[in-house]
Amino acid sequence: MTDQLDLICEQVRREFDLKTAIRDEALKQARELTRHASLAIRAIHREEQDEAQSEIDQARKLAHALTNTLRTKHPDLFFAGYTQDAIKEYCEACLTVAMIKGEALPTPQELGAEPPAYLNGLTETLGELRRRCLDLLRPGYSAEVERLLALMDDVFTQLVTMDYPDAITDGLRRRTDLARGIIERTRADITVSFRQNELEIKLDRLSELLEGKQA
Repeated sequence: MTDQLDLICEQVRREFDLKTAIRDEALKQARELTRHASLAIRAIHREEQDEAQSEIDQARKLAHALTNTLRTKHPDLFFAGYTQDAIKEYCEACLTVAMIKGEALPTPQELGAEPPAYLNGLTETLGELRRRCLDLLRPGYSAEVERLLALMDDVFTQLVTMDYPDAITDGLRRRTDLARGIIERTRADITVSFRQNELEIKLDRLSELLEGKQA
C-alpha cells in the first residue's frame, strides 16, 4: 500500500512540476506581451509609426506563442486572468494603432483572441483615442479629432448592444458605462476648441478689417 501511494504521489508531483513550469513561462510571456503592447501605444502617440509597428510585430509573436501553447493543451492556464488580461492589452494596442493610422481593424480571429478579451480591449481604446484627441487639440482645433470622435461613437454604439451577463463578457458592461463619460468629455473638449478656433478666425478678420479702414 505504501509503495503504491508513493508511486501515485510521485506521478502527481511530476505533473504539478510540469504544470508549474508551463505556468511560469506563461506568466513571463504575458508580462512581455503587456510590455510590448504598452510600448506600441506609447509609440503611436509619439507619431513613431515604425516603432509602433515593430512593437506590434513582437507582441504578435508572443501572443501566438502563448495561445498556441495553452489554448488546447492547458485551457485552464489559457483562460486564467493574467493570460486573458495580457491578450486584452494586446488587442487594445493593435486596435488603437489601427484606428489612429486609419487602417482596417484586426478581427478577434486575426489576433487569436477570445471575444471578451477583444471587446474589453476595444473598450479601452476609447481612452487612448481621447488622449490622441487632446494631443491634437493642444496647439488648436484639428479636423482629425472629428474623425476620431466619430470612431469613438461607432465603437460605443456597438458596445452597448453587447447586453450579456458579466460571466460571459468578463465585465464588459462596467467598462462600457465608463466609456460613455470618456466620449462625452471628449465631445465637450472638441466643442470648446472648435468654438475658440471660430472666435479666433472672426477676431482676425475683424482686425484685418479695422486695419484696412485705418489705412
